[in-house]
Amino acid sequence: MAISVIIDIRRQKLPDPEVMGNAGSFFMNPVVSRQQFEQLQAAYPTMPHYFVDDEHEKIPAGWMIDQCGWKGRSLGRAGVHDKQALVLVNLGGATGQEIVTLCQTICKDVRQKFGIDIHPEVNII
Repeated sequence: MAISVIIDIRRQKLPDPEVMGNAGSFFMNPVVSRQQFEQLQAAYPTMPHYFVDDEHEKIPAGWMIDQCGWKGRSLGRAGVHDKQALVLVNLGGATGQEIVTLCQTICKDVRQKFGIDIHPEVNII
């Protein structure tokens, strides 16, 4: 029963790869120092986060991508899914280079806004 609930939730939030090309969750959630987290939390009090240990917190990359205005936006034929900012999608005919360019642009924007480097979770070959 629990597995079918999880599948239903994923279907609501993630695009069907048979309909819209995607690699699922594209970015890893970064782990930052307690000091960096506290500085960011002062600026963004509602920022979601997850305790890692006494010295570190994990910040959702999807939240940061959304805060940078990327959710639902595109760069050419590659885009960010409108329901889940962690998912990069092929809007039709996007090349691998277009996906990489979108990835790099998002990473740059997150770095500029938050001072955090995010990295792809997928393997880029």
